[in-house]
Amino acid sequence: ANNNLGIQLSTHWDVENDIEFLYKAVPQLAKVFRIIDKIGEGTFSSVYLGEAQLQDGRREMFALKHLIPTSHPTRIAAELQCLTVAGGRENVMGVTYCFRKEDHVVIIMPYMEHKAIVDVIGSLTFEEVRMYIYHLLKALKHIHQFGIIHRDIKPNNFLYNRNNKMYALVDFGLAQGTADTQIELLKVVRQRPSQKGGGSTGKLNPTLRSKAPPRLHPKTTTITTASTSLPLPTRQSTDLTGLRKVPRPVFGEKNLNSCPPAPSTTKQSAIKTEVSRFSSASRVPATVRSQSVSQKPQRTLQQGLTCNCYLTDRVCNICMSRKQQVAPRAGTPGFRAPEVLTKCPNQGTAIDMWSAGVILLSLLSGRYPFFKASDDLIALTQIMTIRGSRETIQAAKSFGKAVVCSRELPRQDLRTLCETLRGRRPTPDDEVTPLHEAITDSTHHHKIQDYTPTHRPTEGTLKPQKDGVGQTPSSSLPNPPQLSGSRETSTHLAKQTLETEDKGQGWDRVPDEAYTLLDRLLDLNPATRITAAQALQHPLFKDLSLMSTSKT
Repeated sequence: ANNNLGIQLSTHWDVENDIEFLYKAVPQLAKVFRIIDKIGEGTFSSVYLGEAQLQDGRREMFALKHLIPTSHPTRIAAELQCLTVAGGRENVMGVTYCFRKEDHVVIIMPYMEHKAIVDVIGSLTFEEVRMYIYHLLKALKHIHQFGIIHRDIKPNNFLYNRNNKMYALVDFGLAQGTADTQIELLKVVRQRPSQKGGGSTGKLNPTLRSKAPPRLHPKTTTITTASTSLPLPTRQSTDLTGLRKVPRPVFGEKNLNSCPPAPSTTKQSAIKTEVSRFSSASRVPATVRSQSVSQKPQRTLQQGLTCNCYLTDRVCNICMSRKQQVAPRAGTPGFRAPEVLTKCPNQGTAIDMWSAGVILLSLLSGRYPFFKASDDLIALTQIMTIRGSRETIQAAKSFGKAVVCSRELPRQDLRTLCETLRGRRPTPDDEVTPLHEAITDSTHHHKIQDYTPTHRPTEGTLKPQKDGVGQTPSSSLPNPPQLSGSRETSTHLAKQTLETEDKGQGWDRVPDEAYTLLDRLLDLNPATRITAAQALQHPLFKDLSLMSTSKT
């Protein structure tokens, strides 16, 4: 008890120190807000609860997001522009105000009282789950229309007020733009390919990567993609000092407060991007510059070195010496799509839809987090356990990757899986391999490579373990519940209790449409994965779609 009390006192003391530091870093806050508590903390930001007295005498709560000083000005401005242009409607959080003092920036947003999904997942009814996913899809459709890829969709970033039936998508710190994005600053922001993902709310990219020279290889295929020829804006071009001069709301504005518009020369143009394709001939490794290692000598590989480990369950030293492929991987472990895990360079809004599918899988199964892996290779193996190894291999092939699995993992029936994990026994005619049988063997070997018919190794091979082979421990995969009781009486009572709860919460009559939608969201191929607009028209939301249509 004394130890627990000591921890609580220490935590309270740390929060008080953080609040005091924030007041000193941004003195303007003290004139407007009384900061009450710290309500969130991530690697790149902290969120505080503050109370402000309005001009009419009312007091109102706000969320104050303090960004770490090392955040790049363009990244901060891009997040603000996402909130300004797309926020404030369709379940997307808006921005009320912004303070800046030297390198400290505080974004002021409306405060929405909410509870973490982990605290309510056990008591949610099926109808609440259906409405939660529906409103999440509405938010995703809205931001995707603006060409925004959120990249960090997870329950912690989709706030839920259970009592008032309110929802809000937050944290655009990792957001990227599509080729036709309407967010001007996302056109010039370059996500750091090696960025390690989120895991907590409010993560921002601390640095921006300058544009790398095109890769040159013996055989190349030219692809035309939309891009811009802009250099990164200077600090002066994204100075946020104007935001503190005159308090004013910024909902719906096209420009980012005091940030000047992009120069007229920033018209979108088509450029030629060289995409490497490997042949049986020798290859020359590409030189990729990085701000942090640009002064270090680049390791080179002799042209004549080839290997025969392609599509085998091993990785040779030649492949280990190759540079890893550059591809965005920002996001939270457990919610990354297969194309992110396999380092596919072309990623779009489909990665957000996969994350939404993982959320639905957690809610239907009652397990959160559902996936929990220590690295990308194990994360992909966990996906294989649910979606099947053959299906994963075929999907990876569609976007230029080759996946090798030494043991075939059958595709799981989603209804049987979710009902088993929730504690409901599958019906007798459901003949599907149980999850624990599919993952008992901990010696599965997996390997990922760029796919080409010439059987060449790649820079995109994921880092194996020390023996050169990626092994997946069964402890890292989702654990099925123990369904067999030691005593018949306790089993019978547990079954009766479960049936009573299910009838009250609707889990005894989950429609097939819920699992067909889940199957579409967890489509391994991003090209055929359902979009947010399509998902809103799914039969699961038929009544809600009719209501929405009648209102318009």
